[in-house]
Amino acid sequence: MRKKLNLTLFFALCLSAVLAQTERQIEVESAVVTTHETTIKGKKVPYKATAGTQPVWNEKGKPIASLFYTYYERTDISDKTTRPLVISFNGGPGSASIWMHIAYTGPVVLNIDDEGYPLQPYGTKSNPYSILDVADIVYIDPVNTGFSRIVDEEVDRSTFFGINSDIKYLADWVNTFVTRQNRWASPKYLIGESYGTTRVAGLVAQLQNAHWMYFNGVIMVSPTELGIERGAPIHTSNYLPYYAATAWYHKALDASLQNKDLNDILPEVEAFTINELIPAVVKGGMLTNAERDAIATKYALYSGLSKEVVLEHNLLIPTNFFWKELLRDEGMTIGRLDSRYKGFDNAGTGSRPDFDPALSSWNHAFAPSFQVYVRENLNYKTDLTYNLFGPVHPWDRSNESTGDDLGDAMRQNPYLHLMTQSGYFDGGTDYFNAKYNLWQIDAAGRMADRISWKGYRSGHMMYLRAEDLETSNEDIREFIKKSMVAPDMPAKYN
Repeated sequence: MRKKLNLTLFFALCLSAVLAQTERQIEVESAVVTTHETTIKGKKVPYKATAGTQPVWNEKGKPIASLFYTYYERTDISDKTTRPLVISFNGGPGSASIWMHIAYTGPVVLNIDDEGYPLQPYGTKSNPYSILDVADIVYIDPVNTGFSRIVDEEVDRSTFFGINSDIKYLADWVNTFVTRQNRWASPKYLIGESYGTTRVAGLVAQLQNAHWMYFNGVIMVSPTELGIERGAPIHTSNYLPYYAATAWYHKALDASLQNKDLNDILPEVEAFTINELIPAVVKGGMLTNAERDAIATKYALYSGLSKEVVLEHNLLIPTNFFWKELLRDEGMTIGRLDSRYKGFDNAGTGSRPDFDPALSSWNHAFAPSFQVYVRENLNYKTDLTYNLFGPVHPWDRSNESTGDDLGDAMRQNPYLHLMTQSGYFDGGTDYFNAKYNLWQIDAAGRMADRISWKGYRSGHMMYLRAEDLETSNEDIREFIKKSMVAPDMPAKYN
């Protein structure tokens, strides 16, 4: 009887050991290094890639989470003191860093067509425009995105899931990473896309004020509103230039505008928005019928919508309605994140599309390609699910001041430069509200020489269009070169 019990115990222990080995848990600390070579702008660039995890600690030094990262370093440059380091985040909140990692700035890009549509077989190919020739890059997945996970089940989720808590723990993580990699002397840059712009705008201030880490540049790709107050009249009116660009793309404008180039149309629409539309919307019921009719007529001309529809909405057209309405007569909807993309709903009625055809297209290009790349090229093996979008809600959006914080950081750091990149056909984070951000960050107009804006004929992920992949990377490359500081140049205002 005793022997039978011992055998039962033995098999139970063996089973427990097997289960422990196969349990889906993140390694709190890990690093897998591989070596590679690519060609960028016609020149060979050797590099190593580190795919791994690094902890997030609580105040007592206990690991409470672990973040997955991928770090690319050029290996034929030994002096890191003058080698820029780019720290990259995507958005969501709840989005992994996959998007810019394997489609924009990194050494590989998706196998997609020239306009960004998926192709099979899924996979990646060398990126001839990567910024790895001029800077090392680390892509970071915040908690519950990618392979990153909470490892302390008792930790309060508010530690991670909110505008300010996200910034606080990630600043501490970046501080540790820079220290471990011996990159304190390097010129440093933060790049964020979408909600990632909220993140990096706050991070640059947090790192500067709480960790005494100073940056040369911040790059905002398709930025959010950064907590900058604007109110409904300004916020919604600012969408009109995006509506005009989208209507132009779909050939929905009057011939007087359709026959012009986009660059010739948009300044006219922007001027109308600032000088006529916003003041009219602010007046509201004070407008005379003649004034209201004149504004609606121009709005219809620029947007591709009917004057009747514009009047029905009191001169404020919601984005959801625009995506449903513009091509309603054709039975088609247009994408939110890239309005070049078309879709169709189960019914033509309604005031909003059933889905975003742009995001649906992207998801089935990115997910399988990254799964292959991370395992076969980076040799990182895990049974964890890679969360393109992870469970991070509820997200605390209170007390946001990231736009103001970024402006303060720039005024305190004469070295710090800012560049914004926007797609004209992005309806999620439209280009004209992005311009508005910059006007408010530098309300005094004293930092114009350190602030720039770039526009592209694509959407939220402008880099998915082949032509813009080249130009947008080149814009980052030139931004980095411009914001590098000459040896012994003092950080001061003259």
